[in-house]
Amino acid sequence: MRILAVALAALLLLMQWPLWFGKGGWLQVWQLQTELARRQAANAELAAQNAALAAEVASLRDGREAIEEHARMQLNLIRPDEVFFQFSAPSPGLGDAANVAR
Repeated sequence: MRILAVALAALLLLMQWPLWFGKGGWLQVWQLQTELARRQAANAELAAQNAALAAEVASLRDGREAIEEHARMQLNLIRPDEVFFQFSAPSPGLGDAANVAR
């Protein structure tokens, strides 16, 4: 009877091995699900970037405001009727010279 129990246990293990570790087994399915989740997250991030770029393209095609904003920010352009003021930080040497003159 003991030999029969050992043989049945061995047969059960032999039947379970492919289900857990063989091709298409639980371990491979778990690995594939993990890879799928990682790729879906990457695809969602890329889709958000694509949507932002599409909105920017639509804005550039439809209106002058977006083109003007890009020209002002990237090319430092101003309109002909505007006055440009540039402020710079005072140099440290001027403050000391003014105190010495007093």
